[in-house]
Formats: sequence, structure tokens, C-alpha cells
Amino acid sequence: MPSKESWSGHRANRSAVHNSKQESRQQHLLIAALGMKLGTQKSSVTIWQPLKLFAYSQLTSLVRRATLKENEHIPKYEKIHNFKVHTFRGPHWCEYCANFMWGLIAQGVKCAGLNSEGLYRVSGFSDLIEDVKMAFDRDGEKADISVNMYEDINIITGALKLYFRDLPIPLITYDAYPKFIESAKTTDPDEQLEILHEALKLLPPAHCETLRYLMAHLKRVTLHEKENLMSAENLGIVFGPTLMRAPELDAMAALNDIRYQRLVVEMLIKNEDILF
Repeated sequence: MPSKESWSGHRANRSAVHNSKQESRQQHLLIAALGMKLGTQKSSVTIWQPLKLFAYSQLTSLVRRATLKENEHIPKYEKIHNFKVHTFRGPHWCEYCANFMWGLIAQGVKCAGLNSEGLYRVSGFSDLIEDVKMAFDRDGEKADISVNMYEDINIITGALKLYFRDLPIPLITYDAYPKFIESAKTTDPDEQLEILHEALKLLPPAHCETLRYLMAHLKRVTLHEKENLMSAENLGIVFGPTLMRAPELDAMAALNDIRYQRLVVEMLIKNEDILF
């Protein structure tokens, strides 16, 4: 009959062999997941290869997006704009930028009414929107567009949309338009962001800074989507044709571009923190 000591030693040896086999199996699985050869164990590599490819694609995507954030962003202004006029009557000339652009930054996009259902989609009364235009013509920066003056937030949003539509040169300029449309036609999400990043560099500084300011505001609107029902896609439908106009006079070409205009604005809103 074996002694107590020999039996304990036998159990210890069995435990050591079991642990060794378990560690060996774990190492084989890890090696297979990394795509390394295992001699005759081709089936394991075949099973883990899709996971490896998926992990690699996700890692690559994160690196490419991080690179965009670390790249040289659009230069920010080191001093405030000097807008000569703040009216709806004509182009708004900034003496600092030497560019036509409305004093959106000077006036500020007030983030009021964020929970209002259909914000930017619902139209305000045209007569009251005309009153807002007259207020800017009359009072400039001192125009009162507060809730006390206009309780319906759709009047203010309607005036803002109208202003962008009436700009002689769209916020997304004719020169940069093809590059933005190219980004929307690209199927790979990471390539879309890279092309958008290049497209933003084609914008004049005043246009890009205004676009950055507006996209940050619209991103805040989407954070209240449960209340206002305005997702980035819905805002893209509203602002796509407002911020972009096809340089060609061909009506059919312009009509076909509407879906891409929507996608451009949608991507700008969703990736505002990466692109700007």
C-alpha cells in the first residue's frame, strides 16, 4: 500500500501536468489569434484569423482618427474679427479677414430652445423672420433676438438658415465643393474623414472658423435628440443645401448632389471633435 507521502507526491505531479497542458493550450490559442503558424493546427488559425483581421482594422481606424486630431488643424484667429457691417442688406466684410462673411461669431449662436421639437426643421412665420432681418439692419450687433422679443425659437433659426442661403458665396465655397462631395461618395469611414480634413483646408479661414462654430452648435443640438428629434442625419437634410451649392448650373447635377450634401453636413456634425 503506498504511503501518504508518495500519494501526495503523485497528486502534485498530476496537478503540475494538468497546469502545464492548460498553459500550453492557452499559448496555442494566443499564437493562433495573432496569426502565427502552429504546424499542423491550421484549423485554429482559420478560426481566429477573422478575429485578428477585425482587431487589426479597429486598431488601424483608431490610429488614423488619432492622427487626424494630432495633425495641424485649421489655424485659429489670434484676435477678434472686425466686422464692418452686421446687416442682411449686403455681404458682410471683415477688415481683418479681407473676406465676406456674416458676423456669426460676433453675434454668437445662442444655444436656446435645444429641447424644442423639430429645431431647425420647423419653419417660423415669414413675417417675423423679416422682422429679425430688419432688426439686424437697424441695430446691427445690438439687435434684440432674445426670448423676450421672439418667444418662438423657430423664428431665430429660420433667420439663421435664411442668412446662410442668401450669402453670395456659400459657407462651403464653390472651390472646396468638389472635395467635400468626394468625401461623401467615399465608402470607407476613415477615408471619408481624411478627405474631409483636406477639404476643410481649402476653405478661407473666415469660412472654416464659422463652419467650426456652427458645427459645434449643431453637435450640441444632437445631444438633445430625445427631446428635439433632431439627429445629425436630420440636421444634414436641413443644412446640406443651406451651406452648400453646386457650382454647376446644371439643375439635374445639383439635384443629384443633395444626398451628398446631406452626408457632408452629417459627417461634419458627428466628427466635429476630430475635424476641427
